[in-house]
Amino acid sequence: MKKDIKTGNWKAPKTLFMVFFFCMAILAVAYIYISISPKVFGINMQEFALTRNTYETVLKAKRGSIYDSDGNTLALNVYSYTVIAYLSPSRTLDPEKPEHVVDPAKTAEALSPVLNMTYDDLYKLLTLEDRYQVELGPGGRGITELKKEEIEKLNLPGIDFIESSKRFYPNGDFASYIVGYAKPNEHEINGELETIIDGELGIESKYDEMLKGSDGYLKYQQDAKGYQIPETKEERIDAKDGSDIYLTINSSIQRFLEETMDNVEANYKYEWFQVHIMDAKTGDIVASASSPSYDPNIRDLVNYENNLTAIVIEPGSVMKTFTYMCAMEKGTYQGDKTFKSGNIIVGDTYIEDWNVRGWGTITYDYGYIQSSNVGITNILLYDKFIDEYDLKDCLLKYGFGNPTGVELNEAAGKLEFYYPIEIATAGFGQGIYVTPIQILQAYSIIANNGKMLKPHLISKIVDPSTGKTTYERKIEESEQLVSEKTVSKMKELMNGVVNSDSGSGAGYSTSAYGINLIGKTGTAQIYENGRYLSNQYIRSFAGMFPKDNPRYIIYAALKKVYPDGNGAIGSSVKEIVRKISKYFNITETSVLPSYNIPSYVSRNTEGVSKALNELKLKPIVIGDGEYIISQSPNKGNKVLEGEKVFLLTNGNKYIMPNMTGWSRSDVLSYFNLVGIKVNINGDGYVTSQSVKKNTTLTTEMEVTVELKDKYNTP
Repeated sequence: MKKDIKTGNWKAPKTLFMVFFFCMAILAVAYIYISISPKVFGINMQEFALTRNTYETVLKAKRGSIYDSDGNTLALNVYSYTVIAYLSPSRTLDPEKPEHVVDPAKTAEALSPVLNMTYDDLYKLLTLEDRYQVELGPGGRGITELKKEEIEKLNLPGIDFIESSKRFYPNGDFASYIVGYAKPNEHEINGELETIIDGELGIESKYDEMLKGSDGYLKYQQDAKGYQIPETKEERIDAKDGSDIYLTINSSIQRFLEETMDNVEANYKYEWFQVHIMDAKTGDIVASASSPSYDPNIRDLVNYENNLTAIVIEPGSVMKTFTYMCAMEKGTYQGDKTFKSGNIIVGDTYIEDWNVRGWGTITYDYGYIQSSNVGITNILLYDKFIDEYDLKDCLLKYGFGNPTGVELNEAAGKLEFYYPIEIATAGFGQGIYVTPIQILQAYSIIANNGKMLKPHLISKIVDPSTGKTTYERKIEESEQLVSEKTVSKMKELMNGVVNSDSGSGAGYSTSAYGINLIGKTGTAQIYENGRYLSNQYIRSFAGMFPKDNPRYIIYAALKKVYPDGNGAIGSSVKEIVRKISKYFNITETSVLPSYNIPSYVSRNTEGVSKALNELKLKPIVIGDGEYIISQSPNKGNKVLEGEKVFLLTNGNKYIMPNMTGWSRSDVLSYFNLVGIKVNINGDGYVTSQSVKKNTTLTTEMEVTVELKDKYNTP
């Protein structure tokens, strides 16, 4: 740059100053813009400043498990892992703590025997170029927690794991429509896709949110190397794992139903078959099976509706019970009055008995035993023991036409009848629609001496983090809906159906097994395409056993069966009743009284044992202490005469008892109180134990017991 000769000025400093001033002006404007404007180039600068050094992660909640009434697992989450290797050196910020694979040869050599992959295959994966990370498959895919721990102990730089979980049903096709299923689905959360397990049927769906729990999160400020900056605020909300749900399903009874389903499926063709059993003292649904069914692990469904609660049917003659019961309660029923059976005309329609020739002139009592449609028609239209308004009121009072409130999605059914022919057919279960759960609930009125029991499928709900029971079902019974006199009369008539030689349900008699099943048969025509089919039916049976003091209520129905519907359903019901009666040692002479258990905690061991013996219960004393500190069953539960009551004392000397003949629930009750791990193999009753009786037990022990079905006889 030359100096101006005329003026004597040097232009360089002035030019440089102007350039410098211009640059500073631009920076000042930019600074003001950044200070004032919330966004720069579409980026929120405040959020950017806060998040560029902020580490945030979701703490995932574990989905709760589903158990049967004895604590056997029906649904749980299983976790697996995929082994990955970080190959890019850019992942390592501190050379002293490498976070990528530094030595591929050494890493391949160490992992080869663990992953059951060759050294060469692993080395090729670990030396791939231009890859940030790579999966070490196939051997590194779907590995177990134990295998993951084995790899972690190798301390190999750059080796990490991707966790995945799925819902697993260890019993496969077992009470599937009750348990339901859950599967992983992708959800968009904050603009990103995340895989979440969702319940889609049964209890898994109905209680999805409770089973899922709630995720937590962790947020803190990190330095350039990814470490938490000391003395900075950490935000943490721990995940709340999903609740564990215990069903009322008894797996032993459920298995009897499933076995029966298999036998019928092998010998008959049908559209569907269903059997459900309710505890007559509590309202608990102890078993529910349908065919066709599905395996929730593979979800091979052909029907997405639960037969127990969500599908409405025309019930047929099992409803005659409630028409008769309604007339008895009104005080107009005359059991010894007669009518002519066979057929009767209502308007321009013939109503016929299943025996179209009839039985001549018979009494109304005998009309029930023979399941006479003509008898029902006379009760409602001609002798008029009750009218349509009485019938409607009674059916509503007995729980039809409204959901029961059981812990599943359910249909309400439909009770509509106005014209004489509709009134008559409603009285014998045609033209109205009900659900099987409503039928079980209504029959509980008879089994429970005139009070209706609300059905339940959930026994209790437990918080897994605390072990606290957050919900426990209570026995819910109605006011006295029907007099004990009416109940006694209905039992007499139901007994005649099954156990008299001429009864319409004589093929259901179980007296040969030492138990008196009572009940009512049903045959409903099927309505399709605007008409009733002439040769296709829903065959059904509703009943209870033992007769005098029912313990279980059973409902079974079979649609469009070939070749012999009555034979198929009759043999199935009898086999189920036989197995349950033998399994629980129920006979007509051993129907025992039940007792509500009080709390024995802090009471004297000797005194409680004596009191239980006087009630003909079996005290199982655990430990040599003077006072009781825990018990099973807990306060408020019912036990039958002869059942065990486990009493844990304040003594610390535990002696192994002889468990031969104990049930699975007995074994679990004992070892849950003692706090010793037990392995239970098989089903039924204890036949052998790994620790001999009178051996002193310690908490370090692990006991194995073998169970077999001692009633597995032809």
